[in-house]
Amino acid sequence: MKTDIHPTYYPEAKVTCACGNTFTTGSTVEKITVELCNKCHPFYTGKQKFVDTARRVEKFQERTAKKETAAKGRRGKTVKRTERAAKKKAAAGIA
Repeated sequence: MKTDIHPTYYPEAKVTCACGNTFTTGSTVEKITVELCNKCHPFYTGKQKFVDTARRVEKFQERTAKKETAAKGRRGKTVKRTERAAKKKAAAGIA
């Protein structure tokens, strides 16, 4: 086997959860932080709670609100086409 190609293994790596729970395991990383563990995960606790750490729902609602306000400010394609057609007819009638 080749030497010095494997990462160092830490048999007592410390894992810290966002809820405050800590435990040890073996890993190639010495300190690990996680968002969910068996003490706070809804599947293990039996409690139904909404886990949205990245604000995905709020970001989606903000994007849809921006698109709705932008759509109200814009004129539709059909309005623009009818205006262009009216201008062409008026220009053809004058000339």
